[in-house]
Amino acid sequence: MAKNWHLHVRSNVSTPPLLASAFATALLLLAGAGCASRPLPVTAPIGAANQALSRDLDRTFTAPVLDRTLWAVVVQSLGNGEILYRLNPSKLVMPASNMKIVTLAAAAERLGWDYTFETRLLATGPVERGVLRGDLVVVGSGDPTINGRGGSPRRVFVDWAARLKAAGITAIEGRIVGDDRAFEAEGLGQGWAWDYLAYGYAAKTSALQYNEDLVEIVIRPGAAVGAAASIEIRPGGNGLTVDNAVTTSAAGGRPDLTQQRLPGSGRLRVAGSVPLGSGEIARTASVDAPALFFLHELHDTLIGEGVLIRNAPLAWNQAATPPALDTARLLFVHRSPPLSEVATVLMKASQNLYAETLLRALSAHTGTGTAQAGQKIVREVLTGWGVPPDGYVLADGSGLSRYNYVTADTLVRILRQMAADTRHAAAFEATLPVVGKDGTLARRMRSTRAEGNVKAKTGSIANVRALSGYVTTLDGERLVFSIIANNFNVPTETIDAAVDAAVVRLAEFSRKPPGS
Repeated sequence: MAKNWHLHVRSNVSTPPLLASAFATALLLLAGAGCASRPLPVTAPIGAANQALSRDLDRTFTAPVLDRTLWAVVVQSLGNGEILYRLNPSKLVMPASNMKIVTLAAAAERLGWDYTFETRLLATGPVERGVLRGDLVVVGSGDPTINGRGGSPRRVFVDWAARLKAAGITAIEGRIVGDDRAFEAEGLGQGWAWDYLAYGYAAKTSALQYNEDLVEIVIRPGAAVGAAASIEIRPGGNGLTVDNAVTTSAAGGRPDLTQQRLPGSGRLRVAGSVPLGSGEIARTASVDAPALFFLHELHDTLIGEGVLIRNAPLAWNQAATPPALDTARLLFVHRSPPLSEVATVLMKASQNLYAETLLRALSAHTGTGTAQAGQKIVREVLTGWGVPPDGYVLADGSGLSRYNYVTADTLVRILRQMAADTRHAAAFEATLPVVGKDGTLARRMRSTRAEGNVKAKTGSIANVRALSGYVTTLDGERLVFSIIANNFNVPTETIDAAVDAAVVRLAEFSRKPPGS
């Protein structure tokens, strides 16, 4: 997961001409994949280029080493709608993070690219001689951007301290109470595996979110082989208790670490080994109580900035007497960056929490900020676009759940819809990782015609790899594609080699006869 809010995007530069053997070289990465790509005949009749493309893609996806892999593939022209290639186009397969395409498309349609999350700060009493004679209430709407991307995760809270002082508040007599009722209390996705839950990529959602609801685990080896390693968790106020089962292994090896935390528990077990002399090793872990994590960090920041607070912070359901919001006075409103910026992190970094937040935000304005209500809205949007309801099964917004299913046809329909709608086309495409340049595609297909050309969303969970997006051919024709692999028993690098070979072949595709 990227640490900085602004993802680095290299400027597009022209790529050197691809060697004629590039596609064949990619195919040779697949053991037993067969002969190299066949050159088109000089006197190619109309349609021969399409036939050659199909032969090459067939050879890629049916390589003997991939015999047990289930592929779902669709390639279509954005201009005339012609289907250039289909393989199991209507089979329901697990999409992994390609589910984020579905979630973002629906969110953009219903919320708009200018949509912002609002966090309101209210006072339930008067301010007398700098003292707030009541509670400070923080009402959240799920803003996921109060985090460390682009700076300190506390920088927003430091700004809030300054705004409170500008409002004449230098002390709070009452409590800091967090109103997280905009979202359902259950912040986990349906079908998330229990062994995911300790890791940062499986952080649960809340209407109050800080630092993407995760902490950094810093592990340091001991002074000798066999000695216990040390573990530090930062920032504090996270509600986690660590069971340290990490030892020091021989120098020169690789870290071997696992994390475990059960739902509803703040006890985090970290086990395994780290090599002697390896220095700090950092991992991320999710917190169990996101709203409390938010409130404790706010509380400590305000105190550090000179605001006197005597009472511990409380989440709404912890308050024996909840604040009376009907008579509370609004102090100020904090707004997140617009959806267009939030979506860039969501897609380029494949940030699961952002996707789950958007799914709940879809229905939060109706007072039912639940995943189930959000899924109902997603279905309404897809139905309005003519996407058959039997072409997908929704379980979460991020694709982390193995209960999600979608067809390659469905993903291509959604991608075509976004490209055809002038409200969405440029903004949506700008969120996608660019091959060889940024996001989750920064290191793939470099020095090929795909570099700087292909813009697509990756997807990866155990035994699932996916890539769906847009590519421009040698002729300047825009294609939309979806390539999903399920049920494989080979290394993911082998699957990636096949996907990359196919995508490079699309980038090299030309309908013109050679030499024309």
